[in-house]
Amino acid sequence: MTIFLADNQDITRAGIQFLAEKTIHGFEFVRTEDKTELVEQLKLQPEAVVVLDYTMFDMNDVEELQIFYDRFPKVQWILFSVDLSLDFVRRVVAMGGRISILLKESSAHEVRECIQYASNGRRYICQRMTEIMLAPQETSVEDDVKLTPTETEILKDIAMGMTTREIAEKRFSSFHTVNTHRKNIFRKLGVNNVHEATKYALRAGLIDSAEYYI
Repeated sequence: MTIFLADNQDITRAGIQFLAEKTIHGFEFVRTEDKTELVEQLKLQPEAVVVLDYTMFDMNDVEELQIFYDRFPKVQWILFSVDLSLDFVRRVVAMGGRISILLKESSAHEVRECIQYASNGRRYICQRMTEIMLAPQETSVEDDVKLTPTETEILKDIAMGMTTREIAEKRFSSFHTVNTHRKNIFRKLGVNNVHEATKYALRAGLIDSAEYYI
């Protein structure tokens, strides 16, 4: 079986590969840089395990993930990200039993266990995400989202296609500061990636649709 590492962070891919090699043997590890490459690789290896960083990889939204899930019915998916919204996790879990959930705060034991489960065709959800899913949830509506003025400006820049580094240079701030704002924005909006944040900015009228090119 092949494990595809669909994660744009070298350190994360190296860590996953190291832990997996300590857990199971005889697997081939293949790094994929984007969706196009992932599709071509899955055509050749339709029964693979895909370790996907949904928030960093160029996957636009849950609907696109659903297309991948349906197109490759024998693939086991491990979503491995820093943070995933509860609504998103519930939607992907409802797709079927071939999607596992790991947060990057998960222990090495959980990572190894998840890979073992996926390689055996079983779903795995890390302890932290299980606790989040089982905890009582307060109701909220989109109008209740409260971004600070700084967060609003950064969201506009994100929606206009600027990278975290470009925003930091524009604002004369550190990369870490802007990245923290970005995480807070995504958490408040309940989104997981730039595409979803941009759709919110368009709906909220923060940017003019005439200025935005898909």
